[in-house]
Parts: sequence; structure tokens; C-alpha cells
Amino acid sequence: MEKLSLYFLVIISLLSAFSQTDLVSVMESAGPFRDLLKHETRALYPQTFWSSVVFRSAVDMHTKAFVFPKESDNSFVTLTAQLTKPLKAFTVCLHVYTDLTRDYSLFSYATRQQHNEILLFKGKTGVYSVSVGGADVFFKPPESSPAPMHFCVTWESTSGITELWVDGKPMVRRSMKRGYSLGTEASIVLGQEQDAFAGGFDKNQSLVGDIGDVNMWDYVLSPEEINTVYAGGTFSPNVLDWRALKYKTYGEVFVKRQLWP
Repeated sequence: MEKLSLYFLVIISLLSAFSQTDLVSVMESAGPFRDLLKHETRALYPQTFWSSVVFRSAVDMHTKAFVFPKESDNSFVTLTAQLTKPLKAFTVCLHVYTDLTRDYSLFSYATRQQHNEILLFKGKTGVYSVSVGGADVFFKPPESSPAPMHFCVTWESTSGITELWVDGKPMVRRSMKRGYSLGTEASIVLGQEQDAFAGGFDKNQSLVGDIGDVNMWDYVLSPEEINTVYAGGTFSPNVLDWRALKYKTYGEVFVKRQLWP
């Protein structure tokens, strides 16, 4: 019992030295002591919403989706990527279902140097912006009634060519950030846009709806591969894999069966 008390005295005395992101790692490694640590950290960091944090190891999310049922600035999902070197290219694909008419974020990848390292964002005018390294290009898909939508975004450093595919159809290509490399120390967030590394959320840019089938590769998929992904196939995603996903949920986020085929 004395050893247990000493353990908590040491941990609690060190809490003030950790950032909120570091505290998540401490909590996750605390094993059976996690609930007691939550009690202590909640008193010091009430804004962290420890009571609603859910920790996960790799999970097969096939046929499932994250559901964000209401507007907020504290409900989101963080994803852990498999990155070992700066990215010279990428493809991100995902499904989204929402009836929002205002701005909202679909995919936010931030580094400490650039909070819009990768961003897929929907504007209220129906224009989608893709950001790489803080630069933006814009796409205007045809308007449609609220329905599940599938997106793939690709970018390559050698040419700067950027593509947005919506429901298996390509938009006219754009170009940006030729020669750029994406940072690897990334905070990847679903449900919110990051205006700072792992934070800076605005509820007026939050997603209300469902998101799923989030996969990411460190290369550009071919048109044939993108259409296969749209049809439900996969090509061994090597950065984010929906069928072996490492994630953490915060706030009011639920995992439910997906509503699309």
C-alpha cells in the first residue's frame, strides 16, 4: 500500500510538467491506475475532459463509422499514423455523411510548424479547399442532396499536382507546394479543424455527422486504384489503415455501423 501511495505521489507531482498531449500518453500507460489518475488530473486540468477520453489499440473499423451527433469544440478523434520519414506524396480517402450547410473540416493533419500541413475543408458555398503546407487550392464539385460522399485527395511533391476525387469522379487538377516535404510529427484529427497543433478548435467548423473508411498512403494512387477504393476495395494503406486503426476519441463521439454500402 505504501508503494502504491508513493507511485501516485510521484506521478501527481510531475503532472504540471506535462502538456495535455503528454498526459494522454501517461494515462494510457497507467494500466489499472488510470481511473485514479483521471481523478487527480481532472482537478488540475478540467478543460482536458479526461472523463470522456476513450483509449484504443489498433481496431478493425470495417463497416463502422465515427458519429459526431452535435456541434462542439471538444468532440473529436485523433489518429496515430505510421510515419518514419517526411512525406513527398500522399493519398487520403474517406467517407463523410452530413447535412451541414456551413463550413466544416473533413481531415486535419497538423505539425508543430504548420497547422494546415494537410487539410480537407468544406466551405459554406460548396467549395472544397485542399491545403498542403499552408497553401490552398479550391475545387467546386456539382451540388447534390445530403448523402454519404466519398473523397480522395492526392498530392505529389515532384510536380505539386493536387487531385480531389468526389464519389469516384476527378475534379480538374490543381498544383501547389512543388518540392515541399510534409512533416512526420503529426497531429491527425477528425471532427475538428486544428488552428494550433492538437488544438485551437472552433465549434463553428466542427463536423456534425458520420465519417469513416479513412485510409492514407504515402504515394499517389492511380485513377484505377481510386475507383477500386471508392467501390470498397483497399490497397494496403501504409500510413492510416481503417482496418487496423489506432485512435482515441474525446467528448461525444460514438462508433456505429456505417450508413453507406
